[in-house]
Amino acid sequence: MNNSPTTEDRVWAVISHLSTLAFGMGIALPVVGWSDQRRKSNYASFQSLQALGYQSLGFTIWILSYLVLLILAAIVLLVTSGAESNSSGSPDTVLSPGIIVLLVVMLGFLALYLLLPVIAAVACALGKDFRYPILGDRLARYLGYDLLQKTEEQDWLIEDHEFRWVVAMGHFSILIMLWGMLTPLMAWILYGKRSLFLKFQAIQTLVYQAGVTILYFIGAFLYSVGLLVLIVSMEWLGQPNGSSSLGMFGIVIVGGVLIFSILIILLVPLLHILGQWAGYRVLKGDDYHYPLVGRWVNKWISKKPVIEEEPA
Repeated sequence: MNNSPTTEDRVWAVISHLSTLAFGMGIALPVVGWSDQRRKSNYASFQSLQALGYQSLGFTIWILSYLVLLILAAIVLLVTSGAESNSSGSPDTVLSPGIIVLLVVMLGFLALYLLLPVIAAVACALGKDFRYPILGDRLARYLGYDLLQKTEEQDWLIEDHEFRWVVAMGHFSILIMLWGMLTPLMAWILYGKRSLFLKFQAIQTLVYQAGVTILYFIGAFLYSVGLLVLIVSMEWLGQPNGSSSLGMFGIVIVGGVLIFSILIILLVPLLHILGQWAGYRVLKGDDYHYPLVGRWVNKWISKKPVIEEEPA
């Protein structure tokens, strides 16, 4: 087995890293690259899995960092705007230093997130064994990857850990709305007939994420419609010939719908956290089952024959 990256290895590595620039739409490409190269090149397989981890796990960390920044920025803006209003009486919130700093930091985080995969792609194009900060070395140890190992001593990546990494990244990608479902979908299509573990995890992840996404859109739809009807009802009450009892009844009904939709929308982040927890459990070696969804998928799969892949 040759441990020097070939042209094909470099191409797959470059494509996998650059797919990050598609903002979630390219998350399936590293899975395809890993599937195509996993028993041909450790280099291309590792780089594809690393790119998948950066898009899925890295995106999660990036989003959480943005939320922390927004919370801190909101606190700072409230304090600074209050101080400016007390001193001048008319705070200039549009060009305040707090907002300028916030924009610079947010754009800087975005630029850094997009810059790293570009650097990775350039390094891989030159045949370098690129490692993302923190993520790269940890993943290499997890997969048993060492490009510098002698050819006669080198072995393929640890298969069970490969599958678990792909499955876990599918769970983590729940924060990437719609496009995140491409990871478990591609894993199911490419390896569903070879690994029962990967098939089950991919299907339950796909079903779970689809359900969470549908739930979110239902909540958003109910909220939008309820808000529109509430505005119309209030306008109806303002009309001279409008029925006050009918208008009040409509407001009460719509208010209940709005509360219900808000509860649904607030439930979605908790379901996202459960998806992150599932990914963590899989990496720790567990065969995680989502509540209800896991049981249903397990019953459905038990009726389907699966051909386990023979170890290479």
